[in-house]
Amino acid sequence: MPAMYKVRPVHGAGVLAEHLPTCMYPLPNLHRAPGAAAPPQEEVDPSLQALESRQEEILKRLYELKSAVDGLSKMIQTPDADFDVTNIIQTDEFSPLTTNGADLDLMLGKDYGALKDVVINANPSLPPLSLLVIHSLLCERYKILSAVHTHSSVKSVPENLLKCFGEQTKKKPRHKYQLGFTLIWKDVPKPQMKFSIQTMCPIEGEGNIARFLFSLFGQKYNAVTSTLIDSWVDTALLQLKEGSSKERGAVLRSMNTALGKSSWLVGAELTVADVVAWCALRQTGAANTAPANVQKWMKSCENLAPFSSVMKLLK
Repeated sequence: MPAMYKVRPVHGAGVLAEHLPTCMYPLPNLHRAPGAAAPPQEEVDPSLQALESRQEEILKRLYELKSAVDGLSKMIQTPDADFDVTNIIQTDEFSPLTTNGADLDLMLGKDYGALKDVVINANPSLPPLSLLVIHSLLCERYKILSAVHTHSSVKSVPENLLKCFGEQTKKKPRHKYQLGFTLIWKDVPKPQMKFSIQTMCPIEGEGNIARFLFSLFGQKYNAVTSTLIDSWVDTALLQLKEGSSKERGAVLRSMNTALGKSSWLVGAELTVADVVAWCALRQTGAANTAPANVQKWMKSCENLAPFSSVMKLLK
């Protein structure tokens, strides 16, 4: 079959090797004779060398950190999520309420020659019983000048609330007292407290005020114990006192379990958690249906004079 068209050859005899293009980069000769001198190497960019050195240093440090973490992991056991932290409260150092109190100058500020006054506003329709219990406990520790007043926003206050601090027939000069404790029955949505009238913003909420007043006893707790105490205070006010019947039942079961391990809610000494929880139970009327351990604990509380004096206000 004849060809359709002819093509001219491109490899004529006149094309030599030295006529090949040289625009590509040159490569070293891999087939040079043994012992032949190597061609001169190009200089490496200093910035590239610094980057490589930095990378090697980072990798070295990462390896050292990994070795340290592996060593620590063999020494420390990961705690179980269901671990009962109440088991380690025994290592906490409780200071009984009968020991010396806190430094009032440090906690309340030092007023030269002036009596430190704690002023609390509370609504008589829902009296903060926990604050009254703590007031009685403080009276066993400090010389307190107590007073009860009625604000103009309140029309009438029951007689027992007007005498909630008892009768103070033998009053001394103000400088003979360590602390002034004034309760004002006032139409407020929640209890408020000030101890520095001119400079301090009020502390609001029964739980927060109770925590502060209880700190005047000077007790020291570790982080676990402090967290448990705060948790019980919040649970007592938000679920036991203000929650539904279902929430209240769950709290009572938790209290019954905790009180099966110790005499008090947290550890072996009375804390603010016991005061707030007891008052919440008494105000809600749930004490009569409480489990056995809770009933026993409530009797232990009521055997103390500060609790028994508040019991009279509930009658």
